[in-house]
Amino acid sequence: MNKHSIITIVAIIVIVTPFAFSGLSIFGMQQLEYRWDNPGKFSFFTMSNHGDVELCNPMPFWISFKKFEIATYYDEKHMGSFSIDPTTVNPLSSTVKEGVFSSEELSSSQHIFMALDFEFDGGDIRLDPNKLIVVVGADMPILGIIPYSSTTQMTGFDFDKLMNSEDLTCD
Repeated sequence: MNKHSIITIVAIIVIVTPFAFSGLSIFGMQQLEYRWDNPGKFSFFTMSNHGDVELCNPMPFWISFKKFEIATYYDEKHMGSFSIDPTTVNPLSSTVKEGVFSSEELSSSQHIFMALDFEFDGGDIRLDPNKLIVVVGADMPILGIIPYSSTTQMTGFDFDKLMNSEDLTCD
């Protein structure tokens, strides 16, 4: 092989690698599993007081994101968001990350969360649980500059079951 061919191959690898890493992170985010750090002990009220989330990467490559956010809405009103700072999750492993909940009306949000937690645990229905919507989003900039987001919307009841999951692929 001549010198120019080697330089061309190295240049192609250097150019393609960041795009491949970003693409794998985007694909991996779709496969990322998560739950509350204490399996079976999740409640929306506890989440509103901050806490830890376990992130499981079942893929054989690293997954990175700039921001992971769990936004809660009740009757189309934003109740608050639980956010995790930039993270890289190693292949075929899990990590526990601390999250912070922020809300403009924290006491109102906590009141609604307590009532809904009681309902999800089998208590009397006081608020319509179908009005609680959770949007899970992750920001993963491509090459660190091109914005890309992935979002998933689910009911509060489905999110509660997900966060209380006993088993993840990484267990």
